[in-house]
Amino acid sequence: EVQLVESGGGLVQPGGSLRLSCAASGFTFSSYYMGWFRQAPGKEREGVASIDSDGSTNYADSVKGRFTISQDNAKNTLYLQMNSLKPEDTAMYYCAADRISWYLLPTYRYWGQGTQVTVSS
Repeated sequence: EVQLVESGGGLVQPGGSLRLSCAASGFTFSSYYMGWFRQAPGKEREGVASIDSDGSTNYADSVKGRFTISQDNAKNTLYLQMNSLKPEDTAMYYCAADRISWYLLPTYRYWGQGTQVTVSS
């Protein structure tokens, strides 16, 4: 059974940093395509960053230069380092996985339950 469990969310002041983690199990992590998505209340789910099985990455324009996606295949864990956080980054953040590269499209097959990120002073 595929499982994705996010952690690392919380309340942070504008300009601060957080690192999200997504622990994966039930599939060959290194062979899958992974992504981070977010959804704010009343808004559609949007792609934040994705990473292919060859390590190539893609980012939404709104987070380029501030967020970094990475993965540790030995730990079956996906990360999202978020720096220079802004109030508009406030959302529930989800990780996703699939055998197909959907890049930033929210059409991945497997999803975690999400972790809340709130950026506020």
